[in-house]
Amino acid sequence: MRIVVTGAAGFIGSFTSLALLDRGDEVIGIDNLNDYYDVALKEARLSRLTAHDGFSFHRIDIADAQAMHMVFERDKPDRIIHLAAQAGVRYSLENPQAYIDANVTGFVNILECARHTGTQHLVFASTSSVYGANTNMPFSEHRSVDHPLSLYAATKKSNELMAHTYSHLFALPCTGLRFFTVYGPWGRPDMALFLFTRKMLAGEPIDVFNYGHHKRDFTYVDDIVEGVVRVLDQPAVADDAWMSDAPDPASSSVPYRLYNIGSNNPVDLTRYIDILEQELGVRAQRNLLPLQPGDVPDTYADVTDLAENLGYKPATTVETGIHNFVTWYREYYRV
Repeated sequence: MRIVVTGAAGFIGSFTSLALLDRGDEVIGIDNLNDYYDVALKEARLSRLTAHDGFSFHRIDIADAQAMHMVFERDKPDRIIHLAAQAGVRYSLENPQAYIDANVTGFVNILECARHTGTQHLVFASTSSVYGANTNMPFSEHRSVDHPLSLYAATKKSNELMAHTYSHLFALPCTGLRFFTVYGPWGRPDMALFLFTRKMLAGEPIDVFNYGHHKRDFTYVDDIVEGVVRVLDQPAVADDAWMSDAPDPASSSVPYRLYNIGSNNPVDLTRYIDILEQELGVRAQRNLLPLQPGDVPDTYADVTDLAENLGYKPATTVETGIHNFVTWYREYYRV
């Protein structure tokens, strides 16, 4: 198939693009290579893709409607994997406009491009952050998520609502994927594992929020990508059992679906750091701090639907995942 992947130079986007290229798909990558974090890392990820004949790349901003429509009109992709976004919970407190531009305006442009070029299936990234103040665990797609705790989460929830609207109005098959704390090689430098590793090797203290009492459903990047590709190959369809007087948030009477992709195995943050210490051979100096605005104490994914409908459940242990990350980090940064 011919597939657009937005955020192709990003962490998940680059791995997803590689998986599609390896199975013979044609990938049209879109990314603006912004400086939210190290551009050189994004370019290094991109270089792994440009070596493939089936890959083409457009350096454009998804908020640029004209540029986006030009790409879609020319290439007319069969399907879309939309992973480009302004990420980060804490940064949304500092620069809220960036989230509106990328996550709201940019998503409208994706929906319009999909609508006007007859895309067969739009798969888009949501986030576990949409569960917000919900403490009923494990988090299920079938429960309401109307109490976000950060603008980042609110923009992602808006994406889910916007996608449903286009599914209803234009019969556009849309599937949203709620990712749970993705980590692994080539990851984002603003994420905990990357930050901890850099500081620990430099002999600097690490900031441990909520005094280390977090539990996170850490999900290895390869497991995320496997879920994304499986979902891509199974376009959303209308749920004949959906009832308007008892609406299920995870499905609809139109071709729309939501899935969690998480390890289904929450790990204490302190345990996560313990494993990293063992891999690095370095003891962490832990600077214990209170819970940060916008953060949630715990995450835990219910992946029942993913397993039942797509025959898949993430299985990579944090021990394996952290080992793979540290191996990559030492090689990439020569430390």
